Amino acid sequence: MSEIKKLTADVNVDEYYENYVDFEKFSKLCIAEQEELGYNWSYPPFDFDVDELWKSYNKLKLIAFKIEFSEEEQANTFTDAELEYVLKRFEKFKVRLMNDIYVLENENSQGLFLGKCNLCMRCTREFGMMCKMPFKMRYPLEALGADVDRTVEDIFDYKIQYAKDGKLPPYLIFVGGLLYDKK
Repeated sequence: MSEIKKLTADVNVDEYYENYVDFEKFSKLCIAEQEELGYNWSYPPFDFDVDELWKSYNKLKLIAFKIEFSEEEQANTFTDAELEYVLKRFEKFKVRLMNDIYVLENENSQGLFLGKCNLCMRCTREFGMMCKMPFKMRYPLEALGADVDRTVEDIFDYKIQYAKDGKLPPYLIFVGGLLYDKK
C-alpha cells in the first residue's frame, strides 16, 4: 500500500437525497448481498424509516479514504485465497478509519460506516441475536439507499474499482460520512 488519501465533501442532504438516494433499489442489492455473504445489522431490513432519517438532517459530510497501491502491488497476481486475504485485511482496516468519523459525532449528528459493519467476526444477526456493539455500529450509505458508485464519480471524480482476475486495482475507495445539522 503506497498511500492513503482522505477526501471530504460537504453536501446538502435534500439535494443529495434527491440525486443519489433510491432506498428501494439499493436495499434489494444489500439484502441480496446478505443472502450470499451473511446477515448484518447495518443492512436492511430496518426497524426505522430510512426516509425519515435522511430528512432529519440538513448536511452530509462525505468522507472517502482512497487507498492507492504501488505498481509492484498491482503487478502481483494473487490466487483467489491470497486476494481474499488481502481484501479482508482492508475490511478490518476500515474499523480504524472509522475513528475519523466517530470523532466528529455529537448529539446533532450520526456517523455512517465505510461499507457494511465488520466490528464482529460474525454478525449476531445471522443467529437471530441483538447487535453486540450498537454503540459503535453505524449504517453505511448504500444501506440507506445511496448510490455510492455515482457519489464517488460525481463528487470526488473517481471511479469505484474492484480487484479482479487475481489483480489489485490502482486504488480502493471506502466511503462513509456524517449526517449533521439535525433539523
